[in-house]
Parts: sequence; C-alpha cells; structure tokens
Amino acid sequence: MEQLLHYVWKHKLFPLHELLTSDGQTVEVLDPGLHNRNSGPDFFNAKVRIGDTLWVGNVEIHDKSSDWYLHGHDKDSSYNNVILHVAEALDAEVMNTNGEFIRQMQLDVPDKVREHYDELQRTDSYPPCYKVIPDLERLTVHSWMASLQTERLEQKTEAIHKRVELCNGSWENAYFMTLARNYGFGINNDAFECWAQNLPLDAVAHHRDNLFQIEAIFMGQAGLLELDTIPEYYQKDALNEGYFAKLRNEYLYLAHKFSMKPMDYKLWRFLRLRPQNFPHIRISQLANLYYQQKAGLSQLVECETIEELKALFSSQVTPYWETHYTFGSTSSRNEKHLAYGSLNLLMINTAIPMLFAYGRHKQKDALCDRAFDYLEQLRAENNYIIRMWQQVGLVVQTAGDSQALIQLKKEYCDKRDCLRCRFGYEYLRKK
Repeated sequence: MEQLLHYVWKHKLFPLHELLTSDGQTVEVLDPGLHNRNSGPDFFNAKVRIGDTLWVGNVEIHDKSSDWYLHGHDKDSSYNNVILHVAEALDAEVMNTNGEFIRQMQLDVPDKVREHYDELQRTDSYPPCYKVIPDLERLTVHSWMASLQTERLEQKTEAIHKRVELCNGSWENAYFMTLARNYGFGINNDAFECWAQNLPLDAVAHHRDNLFQIEAIFMGQAGLLELDTIPEYYQKDALNEGYFAKLRNEYLYLAHKFSMKPMDYKLWRFLRLRPQNFPHIRISQLANLYYQQKAGLSQLVECETIEELKALFSSQVTPYWETHYTFGSTSSRNEKHLAYGSLNLLMINTAIPMLFAYGRHKQKDALCDRAFDYLEQLRAENNYIIRMWQQVGLVVQTAGDSQALIQLKKEYCDKRDCLRCRFGYEYLRKK
C-alpha cells in the first residue's frame, strides 16, 4: 500500500537491515523531506546519502517501480529533480524526461508496522488505537489535542467564509446564519440554515422595535404559518386562540410589503424531537434574541468575559409560547429559557468559531486568543463521542478537549486515517 510506504519513509520506520539502491550502494536517510500532498514528487528537499555522496532533492514513492510510467512521470519535467525512487517492488528501471536513469531503492514495510496497521483498519472498536491510549505521555496527548482544536476551528472558519460569500460579503448576516444553524441542535441544523438564508434581515430591521412583527416574519418565513403545518385536531383550537391568525395576517401583510416567500415547511423535522427543540420554540427564542439586539456580531465582539457571553446568548420565548410547543396545543406554563447545556453548545459552536474566523479576517489576534480562552473556560460537551474517549482513558475536562476529540473521531477515526494521527503513529511504532 503506497500510503503506508509514505508513512514508513516519513517517520523513518525502516527495517533493521541495511538500505541499498538497486545497484548495491548504501542509503542513509538524513532527512526524509517535506511530505507533499499536492501534485509533484511525494517528498520535497530530502537529504539522502548514497554511497559517499550527499544528495539533496525530491523523492518519489510507489508500490511498484513500474507505476512511474503508469502515472506519466517519465513525461513530466517536474520529476526531473527526483534523486531517489522508492518502491516496495522493483519491477522496472525508470527514467526522467531527459532520458536519465533514476536511482531506485526497494523498501519493505516492517512486519510489525504492517500488522499494527491492519489491526487499526479492521477493528470495529472505537477508537481503534485504544490499546496504547492509557500509556501515552501527557505531552503527546496535549500537543495533539491542541493541534486538533485549531484544526476544528479552521474547518469551521471555512464554513463561515462560505456563508459570508452567500451573504454577499456581510459578516453580520453570516453570523446570524451561523447562530440560526446551531439553534437546530443537530436535528434541524440544515433547515435552520435554509431558513436564515431565506430571511431578509434588512427588511426585519425596519421592525426591530416590534417583537410581534419580528416573530411574524420569523415564523412566516419558516413556513410555520401555513394551516397545513398544524395537525387537524389542533387547527380549531389554534384558530380560536387567535394568536396564530394574528401572526399569519401580519405576516401576509409584511410578505407583500417586502416580497417575501416562505421556505418549504416540510424541511422541518419533528420525529424523535423533544418539545423544547421544536422549531416554533427555537424561532421564538431567536426572535426574542433579535428584538433584544443580542443577535449581532458587534455585540458578540464586545463580550470580553465568559459571563458576558452567557448573558448575550441567554434567551426565552414570547408569552404565547410559554404555554405552547406548537400552535393550538397548550402545555403547562414554562418560560422556556435556554438550558445550560444548550447555551454551552451555542457558545462552543457559534460564538467561538465566529470570533476565531472574524479575528482572522480582521487580523486581530486578540479575538482569536479570546476564542481559545473561551474553549478552556467552558465545560466539555457530554455526548457518546466524548464518553467513548473517556472510557479508554483520556481525561476530558474543557470544551477545548471535547472539540479536539470530536475532530479526531470524525476526521481521523471514521475515515480510518490512522496514518495522519499521532495516536495512530504511537500504535504503529509500538513493539
């Protein structure tokens, strides 16, 4: 497997026997070079002593040396400065575009490395490297977790930049879209993002001082003011209560005024959803947040402490929803504040990535540093991924820890990309 050969070369996990070129000269790898994941040779600027001569240049690696021709390297001048061609099976001599032969070296994957790699690939347990985790040095764990934290924030930054593009360069609108998406709490994330994208915030701003009109636009654009969205056995009650009809009439007036069209209400998911996560409740909370002028990027940037951030994200429903979860269906009175767990998730998935992305955009390191500080101050998430890592011996205390481990599971374990994982590296090199 070529990828495994890359790994053996990169980490110098060579067999114990002497390394030799195909013509019998000794090979000493002083520096394997910089691993290139784009087009061109596999490793740049390697330092290799062949015989008595020190060579500095690029290295190309294949399963079989004949793959050189299969990949067209003999016709590509960017491979002319390859100083060594490495393959597990030498079945052909290779030449560059100048007709010059390139030195070759046969490289075996050590048996233990191959055995451990096969174990990582075939195990159904998560994480596959669980055997080595209890014995990992704290420095190894800490440095890898720190890298994963940054990697996850970088990934979320890319998603935010795409929203900025969708919003024609408006960071304010992209922030609201990010906030709305995370109000879906997993089940309705995509629907909430679709709703936010369909929401004309410039039009809503004209009615910022009227909570009823804000909620009418929010509910209407979500498609939740169509009578079809209410089960038949609740329709009569909803109409008799009057609030649904008032909201609908107000929305129809405003929709005509601002040329608004609702999204398809069928995008909302209710199956296996707890009532407090129903779209009606979350949208009412967002309407309240917007009305209180707590849903803007400028307000987020002004927060300098975790307490200020919590206060900014704290919200509740409008009066009607204190006794309802859907139109027409009454419930016991509850102000329906965001629970601490939900508040924690919103800060982790909305505030922190947005501060980091905006800090990068504005080249303000203070905002990026604040994002990392918040990660260390917030409590770790509690989900099946985090519990899995805890069960195999990792200590998970902060949101920084949990975000790192979610990144590890989704981007490495799930993809069986153990060769890029530092825990996987420790597993491969174990005796």
